[in-house]
Amino acid sequence: MARAEIRNRIRRLRFEHGEMTQQELADRVGCTRQTIILLEQERYVPSLALALRITRAFGVPVESVFELAEEEGT
Repeated sequence: MARAEIRNRIRRLRFEHGEMTQQELADRVGCTRQTIILLEQERYVPSLALALRITRAFGVPVESVFELAEEEGT
Protein backbone atom coordinates (compact mmCIF):
# COMPACT_ATOMS: atom_id res chain seq x y z
CA MET A 1 0.00 0.00 0.00
CA ALA A 2 1.25 3.50 -0.83
CA ARG A 3 2.14 5.81 2.02
CA ALA A 4 -0.03 8.93 2.16
CA GLU A 5 1.42 12.40 2.58
CA ILE A 6 -0.57 15.54 3.31
CA ARG A 7 0.47 18.68 1.47
CA ASN A 8 -0.88 22.11 2.27
CA ARG A 9 -1.13 25.67 1.00
CA ILE A 10 -1.10 27.40 4.38
CA ARG A 11 1.83 29.74 3.68
CA ARG A 12 0.34 30.94 0.39
CA LEU A 13 -3.09 31.45 1.98
CA ARG A 14 -1.61 33.48 4.85
CA PHE A 15 -0.14 35.92 2.36
CA GLU A 16 -3.34 36.03 0.30
CA HIS A 17 -5.21 36.96 3.49
CA GLY A 18 -3.47 40.24 4.30
CA GLU A 19 -0.02 38.79 4.92
CA MET A 20 -1.25 37.11 8.09
CA THR A 21 1.63 36.13 10.36
CA GLN A 22 2.17 32.62 11.64
CA GLN A 23 1.39 33.87 15.14
CA GLU A 24 -1.89 35.47 14.00
CA LEU A 25 -3.00 32.22 12.40
CA ALA A 26 -1.94 30.22 15.45
CA ASP A 27 -3.97 32.54 17.70
CA ARG A 28 -7.03 32.22 15.45
CA VAL A 29 -6.97 28.42 15.38
CA GLY A 30 -5.82 27.75 18.94
CA CYS A 31 -2.37 26.28 18.45
CA THR A 32 1.23 27.43 18.75
CA ARG A 33 3.33 29.25 16.18
CA GLN A 34 5.65 26.23 16.19
CA THR A 35 2.76 24.05 15.01
CA ILE A 36 2.10 26.43 12.10
CA ILE A 37 5.81 26.36 11.22
CA LEU A 38 5.82 22.54 11.18
CA LEU A 39 2.63 22.46 9.12
CA GLU A 40 4.07 24.84 6.53
CA GLN A 41 7.21 22.70 6.33
CA GLU A 42 4.94 19.65 5.86
CA ARG A 43 6.65 17.98 8.81
CA TYR A 44 3.41 17.66 10.81
CA VAL A 45 -0.04 16.36 9.87
CA PRO A 46 -2.79 18.21 11.74
CA SER A 47 -5.67 16.59 13.57
CA LEU A 48 -8.99 16.79 11.76
CA ALA A 49 -10.18 19.44 14.25
CA LEU A 50 -7.12 21.65 13.65
CA ALA A 51 -7.40 21.21 9.88
CA LEU A 52 -11.03 22.35 10.02
CA ARG A 53 -10.18 25.36 12.20
CA ILE A 54 -7.46 26.36 9.72
CA THR A 55 -9.85 26.16 6.76
CA ARG A 56 -12.43 28.23 8.66
CA ALA A 57 -9.79 30.88 9.43
CA PHE A 58 -9.30 31.30 5.68
CA GLY A 59 -12.97 30.81 4.78
CA VAL A 60 -12.21 28.11 2.22
CA PRO A 61 -13.01 24.40 1.77
CA VAL A 62 -10.65 21.76 3.16
CA GLU A 63 -9.52 20.83 -0.36
CA SER A 64 -8.30 24.40 -0.91
CA VAL A 65 -5.82 24.03 1.97
CA PHE A 66 -4.92 20.35 2.21
CA GLU A 67 -4.14 17.78 -0.47
CA LEU A 68 -3.57 14.06 -0.15
CA ALA A 69 -0.56 12.99 -2.22
CA GLU A 70 0.20 9.28 -2.31
CA GLU A 71 3.77 8.04 -2.67
CA GLU A 72 4.64 4.83 -4.48
CA GLY A 73 6.41 2.07 -2.58
CA THR A 74 6.57 1.88 1.21
